[in-house]
Amino acid sequence: MASRKRNPNGAGSIWQRKDGRYEARVYVPQPEGTRKRKTVYGATWEECDEKRQELVRRERQGIPTPSRSAKLSEWLPYWLEEYIKPPQRKRTTYDKYEMHVRLYLVPQLGTRRLESLSTANVRRMIAAVTAQASAATAKESHRVLRSALTAACREELISRNVAQLVPAPRVESRELRPWTLDETRTFLEAARSDPLYAAFVLAVALGLRRGEILGLHWRDVDLDRRTLTVRSQLQRGGKELYEDTTKNRRARTIPIPLMCVAPLRWQRFRQAAQRAAAGADWKASDYVFTTRRGSPIEPRNLYRSFGRIAEAAGLSRMRLHDTRHLCASLLFAAGIAPRVVMEILGHSQIAVTMNVYTHVNDDSRREAMGHMDRLLRPRR
Repeated sequence: MASRKRNPNGAGSIWQRKDGRYEARVYVPQPEGTRKRKTVYGATWEECDEKRQELVRRERQGIPTPSRSAKLSEWLPYWLEEYIKPPQRKRTTYDKYEMHVRLYLVPQLGTRRLESLSTANVRRMIAAVTAQASAATAKESHRVLRSALTAACREELISRNVAQLVPAPRVESRELRPWTLDETRTFLEAARSDPLYAAFVLAVALGLRRGEILGLHWRDVDLDRRTLTVRSQLQRGGKELYEDTTKNRRARTIPIPLMCVAPLRWQRFRQAAQRAAAGADWKASDYVFTTRRGSPIEPRNLYRSFGRIAEAAGLSRMRLHDTRHLCASLLFAAGIAPRVVMEILGHSQIAVTMNVYTHVNDDSRREAMGHMDRLLRPRR
């Protein structure tokens, strides 16, 4: 055989084995940051060299190539750090995915290697998580696993995503019955004396998310022009409160109705009085809603106050987040165009507004069927 050109240092070399096959070894980066030697084989020199060149290409691009198929307990943490950790994705997304990896995926599938993971393994994981937590949690864990394996496919660590071959568990939709208009008025009347009354008015009238309410700054509130700009949200992450961008990473300016102006003015006067009373102990910030000493409001405390007032008023149990559904339904009942409702609620897709955040109550259905009486009444 004619002599072949020697490969440069680090690019590996090729030789023929006693069994007739050709073998090459190349040092490649590992997911954990080290470098190990990877061996490839081929029936011919050309086939083996093609595999060797692919390893060299990946090494030059900084793409990890495990010397052996990585375990899920190795790949999933790497995927979280390289694909999900901010700024790639939002911190709330990272925290949620990390929780599923730590509590469910690694305990159930951590010892499995990427190449040997089977559909049966995924089905057993779904069954175990469903029994341990719920079908909804299992569905979310399945989604996290599917995303992690998709990344492994893109890095050419595996040839197929077995999680895509296993259907996610079916989850029964939670029945939601937003308050009627009279019930909403009852709640607002009951909340009038609460220190967070202005926050609840914004939740009902504008459909703001909990984090958006608590992350609202006075510099973004123009009471003279009656506009409010939502730029950020306040979130709890582990042991700290932090400010993040909005869910779709875009700011939106909303004209506010008159019913919001007086409560916001009252909140400003009330906060100024608290600042004067606290003196040097006041923690300066520009947040609209703060504690007596100027600290940001805990998101959980806002939810607790909402539930306490609703219960005291004898209203049906509803989540604070469900006020977004309530706001959307009221806007649609008033004849507001779907595109406008979408912009007010801060959705990135109008399908979310139409399919998730609108509800038809009994009065609306009765009114609609009343039109049938008018249209189909017998001729005289």
